[in-house]
Amino acid sequence: MADDYRTESDSLGEMQVPADAYWGAQTQRAVENFPISGISFGRRFVRALGIVKKAAAQANRDLDLVDDEIAGAIVDAADEVIAGDHDDQFPVDVFQTGSGTSSNMNANEVIANRAAEIRGHEIGDRSVHPNDHVNYGQSSNDVIPTAMHVASLEAVANDVVPALETLADELAAKEDEFDSVVKTGRTHLQDATPVRLGQEFGGYRTQIEKGVDRVESVQDHLAELALGGTATGTGLNTHPEFPERAADYIAKETGLPFREADNHFEAQAAHDAMSEAHGALRTVAGSLNKIANDLRLLASGPRNGLGEIEQPENQPGSSIMPGKINPVVAEAVNQLHKQVVGNDAAVSAGAAEGQIDLNLYKPILAHNFLQSADLIANGSEVFAERFVAKLEANEEHCAEQVEQSMALATALNPAIGYDKASKVAKKALAEGKTVKQVAVAEGYLTESEADEVLDPEAMTHRVILGTDE
Repeated sequence: MADDYRTESDSLGEMQVPADAYWGAQTQRAVENFPISGISFGRRFVRALGIVKKAAAQANRDLDLVDDEIAGAIVDAADEVIAGDHDDQFPVDVFQTGSGTSSNMNANEVIANRAAEIRGHEIGDRSVHPNDHVNYGQSSNDVIPTAMHVASLEAVANDVVPALETLADELAAKEDEFDSVVKTGRTHLQDATPVRLGQEFGGYRTQIEKGVDRVESVQDHLAELALGGTATGTGLNTHPEFPERAADYIAKETGLPFREADNHFEAQAAHDAMSEAHGALRTVAGSLNKIANDLRLLASGPRNGLGEIEQPENQPGSSIMPGKINPVVAEAVNQLHKQVVGNDAAVSAGAAEGQIDLNLYKPILAHNFLQSADLIANGSEVFAERFVAKLEANEEHCAEQVEQSMALATALNPAIGYDKASKVAKKALAEGKTVKQVAVAEGYLTESEADEVLDPEAMTHRVILGTDE
């Protein structure tokens, strides 16, 4: 059993650490202190920690604050963290100290021990020190919000936006494909004047495109980095050139326009940028939910619902009803919306809880934001490829429904007036006839006039039917 552990120490004394672990005493304390959720930070956040530590080492090397050889080993070890080689070395629970100090020290210890190994030393010998070298000129209070912004902006720019653009492209393709399909419009879930199915899909496309705009509009604030503020925002123990140099290295590593925060006190004590950006994600999730619900309604049936579109047969829908097909992908999108709404409550509440010089909700802000970004990115891709792209229009059924719609009477208003048109609609409903049949039978219009005035396709354009305009 003794061979399974090694002894490491911190300011509180010695700790037994798994022999094959790169983490040290402080991480081990956190593992034992926080057996709460079993959820640790994922790939995106661990990568961000590696990026921050690499940039800090590069800046400190340039400023002759950390020995070149040690800084080089830190950079090499951080590169491995960035690449995902040591994800299993970050076991600390998300529910931990509110500053995220445990996760910062987890990164410091893993990178220090791996850097020592790279230099040919023993793990745990402190030849590369987690505080004096890896964490030089830093504090958890500026490292963690920096990693939060790096991870969040990378997730938004590299995952969320491309996924939404994929969905917008698929909706645009259906907009074109369904442009000639005339169907019954619906307001208040009641029959309304005709629309083209392509017009409805054009609305969905625009909704997602505007969602992209919303998400992109918040990226500038996420690009501000707290690094260099150290404990409270004063920058104590940090070289004046460190923040800008480190931010430049982070920008180079990620290809994103990261920069030093406008005000380090704001960057550490408040996380309004995270709340703002997550609000954009919540809005996008609401758009996905609306579109998914609409498509479920339009595909409902197939015989006793609206049945205007035919959904893909992704999987059997029931364990008891043979042949039943459910809109399972759309339902998954509905569910991710609810999770994002819940995450937004946590993010907005946590972001509002900064006290004096520090916000102590950093871990859950990062975790919930990144989960929402993953859900929206993955959900949008799946929705686009496994549902929207496979939809087909039931053109014949749409045409039959339009022909029977009482809302066609709306087009009679300019020709015979609202009162007569209302009588036509009510009589058609009562007698099971079409609006056209009643309008002609009552002598309000001739057959040819009715064909012109009650042309469903013409009603989908901005014209006044029955006039010369």
